[in-house]
Amino acid sequence: MEMYPYLLDIVKYTISGLGVVWIAFYLIKPYLDKSERIHMLEFKKSVANHTLPLRLQAYERIVLFMERINPQNMLVRLNAGSHSATELHSIIIAEIRSEYQHNITQQIYVTSRAWGVTKRVKDDTLNIVTNAVKSLPENASGLDLGKVILVQLSQMENDPYELGAELLRKDLEQLF
Repeated sequence: MEMYPYLLDIVKYTISGLGVVWIAFYLIKPYLDKSERIHMLEFKKSVANHTLPLRLQAYERIVLFMERINPQNMLVRLNAGSHSATELHSIIIAEIRSEYQHNITQQIYVTSRAWGVTKRVKDDTLNIVTNAVKSLPENASGLDLGKVILVQLSQMENDPYELGAELLRKDLEQLF
C-alpha cells in the first residue's frame, strides 16, 4: 500500500512533464517552420543562381538547333547540288537526327513546352523533307529536292522555324 502514493506521484509528474513538452513544442514549432522555409528559399535561390546560366544556354542551343535544321540553311551547308535527291534526303535526315541527338540533353533545362516545340519542329522538318523526296522521280538531283523543299516551305502559312523561335522567346520571358 505504501507504493501506491509513489506510483501515483510518478504518473502525475510524467503526465505534467509530457504536457509541458507538448506545449513547448507547439510554441516553438512556428519558429522552426519559419526557419525551415527561410532555409528552403535560400537553397532555391542558390540553385536558381547556378542553373540560370545553364537554362539560358539551353535555350540558345535549341534556337541554334532550329536554325541548323531549317532547310533554307541546311541546303546551302550541305551543298545540295552535288548529290542526287535520294542521297541528299539521306544526308538531311542523318543531319537532323544527329543535331537532335546532340541537343537532346537540353530538355533538362527548358520547360516541357519548349522541348515539345523543339520536337515538333524536328518532326515537321523530317516530314517536309520526306514528302518532298516522295514527290520526285528516282533520277532527280539534289537541286530538284532542294527546290521542292523550299517551295513547300514558302507555301506554308507560317514559317515553323520563326514560330518555334518565337515560342521559345515567350517561354524564356517567363523566366524573368
